[in-house]
Amino acid sequence: MRDAAINLRAHPQQRDLIDQAAQLLRKNRSDFMLEAACDKAQAVLLDQVFFNLDEEKFREFSALLDAPAEPNEGLSRLLAVKAPWKVNT
Repeated sequence: MRDAAINLRAHPQQRDLIDQAAQLLRKNRSDFMLEAACDKAQAVLLDQVFFNLDEEKFREFSALLDAPAEPNEGLSRLLAVKAPWKVNT
């Protein structure tokens, strides 16, 4: 059961465009908009996690991941700092 409201304002031309597309898919406006918004949201989130590389770029990427880490002074300093909740231990 849907119980969370999502409200938005649109220009009449935008509403008409959405209605026309929804009608073609035999959906109501709300179902069409919710599905379209969720599709876009998933794409945005997946873009933050997944990426495509051709075979050559994948080999280069894998080599970088497999290479030994180079010394990083800033990271060493950061890791040497005690967490505030562990200061007295």
